[in-house]
Amino acid sequence: MKSNFILLFFLILATSLWSQQDLQYTQFMHYKLGINPAYAGSSEGVSLTALARNQWLGIKGSPQMQLVSFNMPVWNNRVGIGANLIRQSVGVTTSNTFEGSYAYRLRIPRGYLNLGLMTSVRLIRADFTNLRGTQPIEIDGAVPVGIQSRLTPNFGVGLYYDSEKFYFGISVPRLLASNIDLADKGGVIAREVPHFYLMSGVIIPLGENIKFQPQTVLKYVKGSPFDANVNFNLIFMDKFSTGVSYHLGGSKQNGLGESVSLVLSTVMGKNLMLGLSYDATLSQLRQYSSGSVEAVLRYFINGKSSSGSFEN
Repeated sequence: MKSNFILLFFLILATSLWSQQDLQYTQFMHYKLGINPAYAGSSEGVSLTALARNQWLGIKGSPQMQLVSFNMPVWNNRVGIGANLIRQSVGVTTSNTFEGSYAYRLRIPRGYLNLGLMTSVRLIRADFTNLRGTQPIEIDGAVPVGIQSRLTPNFGVGLYYDSEKFYFGISVPRLLASNIDLADKGGVIAREVPHFYLMSGVIIPLGENIKFQPQTVLKYVKGSPFDANVNFNLIFMDKFSTGVSYHLGGSKQNGLGESVSLVLSTVMGKNLMLGLSYDATLSQLRQYSSGSVEAVLRYFINGKSSSGSFEN
């Protein structure tokens, strides 16, 4: 009796509970703090970031994300602090997450080695009143009614090295397998799953005003297919950059991956950077979706902006 929308919701919910629970974003190079708490303090001065993403345009209930983030060095660059406030939604489920990060920064030859800790609390909320069926869903006891929610704390760790032309990091933003069941009826059906990240990038000068920047983030989740996002950028005069990204994943049937993306960024003035991206979907969802879009705005206080990823 349930509509296709309800079936889609439960399929998405089941996938998120047992495999990858963190939503993807294309411009990871401008929001490293969301992947690795050890990145805190790596920007020069205070860095403020806003990011918005609409995934799989044209599909009702598709994933969306909005966030604000800040990080800064303190105590003569020996410590970094940061925080993220994130809203994610998919189907009738929304989650609001607050993350606080602390990094101890060690000055080593040619760069910094940061050791980071993260604490987070996530409010998961499902509004089942927004479900629609071919018949009244109230008569089906298998379908929840009303609004259900759960508050879930967690913590994570990370390591991050950065120099003028190279960065590398490994992290686990959420270590605990916390209970995320929305209904308290005894037992545990769903838990948060630890996500393991590895990120790296390098800048290669090609001339006086041109740089080439390959970078990647790899993600592993137990019980889920291996995931990766690879990006190649050209940076012009440290003011503009353009590039392409490829996101592994998607359906195993076509083997093409999840998406291929066009990424652009530009510096406006001394302290402001704008980044835009468009993802062309490669999986079977391309039959129903016109792609995904994302925008990033970064503002620096007592620092300077750059189209590259090394605002150190």
